[in-house]
Amino acid sequence: MLRKEEILSRTNNGLSVFKHYLSGNWRIGRNFLNPLYEDSKASCNIYFDRHSGMYKMKDFGNDNYSGDCFFLVGQLKGLDCNRALDFIEILETIDRDLGLGLSSGTPVPISQTTDKRIVANTPVEPPEKPVKPYQFREQKFSTAEMEYWRQYGITPEVLEHYKVCSLREYSSETAEGKPYTYISSATEPMYGYKGKQYIKLYRPFSTPRFLYGGSFGENYCFGLEQLPAKGDTLFITGGEKDVLSLAAHGFHAICFNSETVTIPSTLVYRLTFRFKHIVLLFDMDKTGRESSSRQERLLGEFGVKRLSLPLPGTKEEKDISDYFKAGNTREDFLKLFIRFLDDLYSDTLIMLKSCEIDFNNPPVKAQVIISAGDVPLGTQGNLFGITGGEGTGKSNYVAAIVAGCISPPDTETDTLGIRITANDSHKAVLFYDTEQSEVQLFKNVSNLLARAGQKEKPEELKAFCLTGMSRKERLNAIIQSMDKFYYQYGGIQLVVIDGIADLVKSANDEAESVAVIDELYRLAGIYNTCILCVLHFVPNGLKLRGHLGSELQRKAATILSIEKDDEPTQSVVKALKVRDGSPLDVPLMLFAWDKKAGMHTYRGEKPREEKEKRKERELVGVARDIFGRQTHITYIDLCEQLQQVLDIKERTAKNYIRFMREKEIILKDPANQSYFMIGLI
Repeated sequence: MLRKEEILSRTNNGLSVFKHYLSGNWRIGRNFLNPLYEDSKASCNIYFDRHSGMYKMKDFGNDNYSGDCFFLVGQLKGLDCNRALDFIEILETIDRDLGLGLSSGTPVPISQTTDKRIVANTPVEPPEKPVKPYQFREQKFSTAEMEYWRQYGITPEVLEHYKVCSLREYSSETAEGKPYTYISSATEPMYGYKGKQYIKLYRPFSTPRFLYGGSFGENYCFGLEQLPAKGDTLFITGGEKDVLSLAAHGFHAICFNSETVTIPSTLVYRLTFRFKHIVLLFDMDKTGRESSSRQERLLGEFGVKRLSLPLPGTKEEKDISDYFKAGNTREDFLKLFIRFLDDLYSDTLIMLKSCEIDFNNPPVKAQVIISAGDVPLGTQGNLFGITGGEGTGKSNYVAAIVAGCISPPDTETDTLGIRITANDSHKAVLFYDTEQSEVQLFKNVSNLLARAGQKEKPEELKAFCLTGMSRKERLNAIIQSMDKFYYQYGGIQLVVIDGIADLVKSANDEAESVAVIDELYRLAGIYNTCILCVLHFVPNGLKLRGHLGSELQRKAATILSIEKDDEPTQSVVKALKVRDGSPLDVPLMLFAWDKKAGMHTYRGEKPREEKEKRKERELVGVARDIFGRQTHITYIDLCEQLQQVLDIKERTAKNYIRFMREKEIILKDPANQSYFMIGLI
């Protein structure tokens, strides 16, 4: 198979290909008329590109006709270099037409025809555009001139900001060195877009309309220096007047020398750090539409999109300045841009629409399933976490909650200090155990049936031992069975997963932990139920350990911790988190084994003094943690850190600060009353 590199090595890096296919007396580095289209101005030349190591053709008048020798042959033969089959045909055409003999396996040496003024294979830089000398005289904008700009919404302030002036006279010379002078008049005004080392003339009612004086450098970009450091949207337009019109209506915009030039990718890359959207807003005529489509493809990696204007593309109605001239306002263009975003994000917005709160049809208030006193703990559509160490009574506490969900009406059931809403509709109650053996689970369910006063297991209670499944299979089994029982029993009252850590490979794997908790939270919302997750961790103060614990604490409406009390025969239930209010204000509930009853029973609440001691002890630990990283802190920063560390609301954080000051856990800094320091603890 022919290779591009072979062709280049046999054709003096592509120069011989250009010499074969381009007739006429052209020379390297000198401008000539481009034969690929009806070129009226010599602005095309052949040069050696150091970066690619080959000769290329550059057309300064129309960049659509710039490229290497393979591009040239493709244009002449109606082939596309970007298509593999076409490119192979281009290689075969060059090999055949130049008689290289590569396809036949008998390569024939060819003479290296070179320009007399250069040595073969000597790199030749592309010629710089000749710097035209120029002079001009400015004048004040006349009333008629200001009216011309004002029809596009462009004000004197915008013209001044973008260095646009009215010219009385302009002098320069032609490419052949002949001097000429233009003088403005009422019928043929002249305007100048001034740069540091150049000026671009704009003559809206004359021919030629545009003239150039001075040195434009590598890439001309009008409006670049007026851009802010950061912005939401940047429009790339077809001309300077469009930039000015957009700026006058409060939008950021730039333009290059024409719509057909290749926009520098390096500049666009830098602009992506400054703007959320970069949008092509070219003219709606044939050239503008084709160029914007091409630029969108070339700049696709930077997320550049194109916006089409609702204009017919005629000479009078084709660009954004014509759009505003027609009477459209900033608000009209914003609506157009919003529709553009609707199309851009259509899939996401359709999905998001189903998540939008409809205030004309408010959602049904979530039913409270589990509560303690007046504090809701487990509600429909939420997660409820229970954690604690080994031997603290977590499984018995969970069993008491399940017993409350299946208790017959008018039966008093000891639910260890919390209130369970009656399951009058006999919705499904699902109990998944990932740790204990089938024998132990049978024993636990039998005990909770006795606690509930049920002689036989009610049909709506389903208990599953998942220890025989892989971790991936467990989650899948939970998802599918929930779906089935939801329809079978007309809803799900409560789901218990005893041992959610056994649904992941590692409780410290952040990605896996987030995925599992997100899925459980999604299921709670879909089936309008409360999912009780038992996590066999020892909490660290008011925080759970591990990524799984942190994620559960972030998403759950309530987290309860079960610990051994100071009296070792009792267990104490502490709130680590409640969605509404402070966990340190929730009563400390006690339960213990009752030999006579043959089960754990409720032993009341710990005294208020004990609750205050616990609150003080926990906040001392938090203060030591925060002030261990810094010695002084402002009120605002302390409030923010408490919210972050404890996952609480601002109101609760402020209450904690008040309590910490009362107990002298923190003190005002005597040297600066704006700062707090840790107290003598």
